[in-house]
Amino acid sequence: MPTLGVNIDHVATIRQARRTVEPDPVAAAVLAELAGADGITVHLREDRRHIQDRDVEVLRKTVRTHLNLEMAATAEMVEIALRIQPDYVTLVPEKREEVTTEGGLDVVGQQTHMADVVQTLQAANIPVSLFIDADAAQIEAAAQVQAKFIELHTGTYAEAKGEAQQAQELEVLKQGCDRALALGLRVNAGHGLTYWNTYPVACLPGMEELNIGHTIMSRSVLVGLERAVREMKDVIAGRG
Repeated sequence: MPTLGVNIDHVATIRQARRTVEPDPVAAAVLAELAGADGITVHLREDRRHIQDRDVEVLRKTVRTHLNLEMAATAEMVEIALRIQPDYVTLVPEKREEVTTEGGLDVVGQQTHMADVVQTLQAANIPVSLFIDADAAQIEAAAQVQAKFIELHTGTYAEAKGEAQQAQELEVLKQGCDRALALGLRVNAGHGLTYWNTYPVACLPGMEELNIGHTIMSRSVLVGLERAVREMKDVIAGRG
């Protein structure tokens, strides 16, 4: 059964809407862990639209499970990661105008740069995951740059219309997962997963962790964060 990494970015989104001190994403991380989260994920974006540098610094000192820092493959972010020392880093594509991350990294098109970033981080004992589409060429490039993990982008699957299209996209994810495992990569997944579409992804052989944020935070507004996390854990385990 995959573990659950809870993304707490949107707690910070609410806080930054008023540029105030609440709600505190650090407090949200504590509650998520108490409810059974296996890890905490945050994306420190270049434009700092939600998570702030101080959040990451305090989370590093308080998270008791593991801290996954999502970030762009830039010199600034590499420097921050080397200083903060998260349990692992997930490199993601980033555009200033996007609402949320759109699609996976193009590892093939920037393989030399990615190899340099991966080597720098992993030399400091920070395992690296690459957020990519379930595309054979991208998966092979991820193995070539010697990343430890990939995180399969599940957005296309999540947006599929109807059972047939969803089944087709799930098969794409399965083939990507199988290919990655054959190349010695460990596999996580995330993006757009909800209480209604997560279980089939959780059942993919070799899947290690699902990073889920928006749907949990949305539900927590109505039922509370601890209950929302417990219910997602139940979904992953097939009890939902």
